[in-house]
Amino acid sequence: MPNFSLWALLPPIYSVCTAAGLWTVYFIAVYNKNITPLGSEYRRRNGSLYPPYISIAGNFPPASCVFSEVMNLAAFVGFFIAVFRHLQLKGKIDKPWLNISSLVVFSISSFGMTIVGNFQVFTEKNIHNIGAIMVFGLGTLFCWLQSYITLRVNLKNEGKMAAIARFLLSGSITLCMILYFSLMSQRLHMQASRCQWALVMILLIFISTFAIEFRHSSLSILCTDRPGYPFHRSETSEVPM
Repeated sequence: MPNFSLWALLPPIYSVCTAAGLWTVYFIAVYNKNITPLGSEYRRRNGSLYPPYISIAGNFPPASCVFSEVMNLAAFVGFFIAVFRHLQLKGKIDKPWLNISSLVVFSISSFGMTIVGNFQVFTEKNIHNIGAIMVFGLGTLFCWLQSYITLRVNLKNEGKMAAIARFLLSGSITLCMILYFSLMSQRLHMQASRCQWALVMILLIFISTFAIEFRHSSLSILCTDRPGYPFHRSETSEVPM
C-alpha cells in the first residue's frame, strides 16, 4: 500500500474506542443498578433506577470516573482530527471561511465534551446541559458543514460518493436530535435515551468516514533553531508524526 497513509486509521480507531468507552460506562451503570437497561421499560415508581441517558449513566461512581476520562480523551483526539482535516483542506477549497468555521465549530464542541465529562448532570446540571448543547448542537452543525465541504472539494474525485454518505449520516443525526427533544418533552424517557445513544453512535460513524480522505495525506513537524528565518535542510530536523 505505497499510497496509503496510516493516518487513515486514526478516525475509525477514535470512533471505536470512544464508543467502547461509552458502552463501558453504560454497562457499569447497569451492573450497579443505577440506570434501567436500554432494552427494558422505564418505570418511575421504582425510584432506584434512572432512565439510561448517557449523562446519567456517567453520573455515579465508578462509572463517572470512566466517563470523565473517555470524554476528555475524545475531546482531545477529536480536536486533533478536526485540525488535521482543516490542514488537509487548506488551499483546496474556494471558500476558506467554510474550512475555518468548521474548525471553530468542532473546537467549541470538543470543549463542550470536557464540560459534559467533568460536570456531572446531578451535581452541576446547568453547566452540564450547556456542554451537552455545545456537543450535540455544534457537532451536528459540523457534520453538515463537512458534508457540504466534501462535495465542494471533491478530493481525489471521491468527494461526491463520500458527500452522499455524509449527507445521509447528517440527516440521520438531525432526525435523532429532533426525536430526542420531542420525546423528552413528552417524558418518554426510554425512547428519548435510545435516540440519544443512536445520535452519538451515528456521529462517531460520521467522524470515522474521514479515513477516506486521510489515507491520501501525511503530517510532519519541522523543527528549526532559527525561527522566522530561512533555513537549510542541514539546520533542521523533520520529525514524522
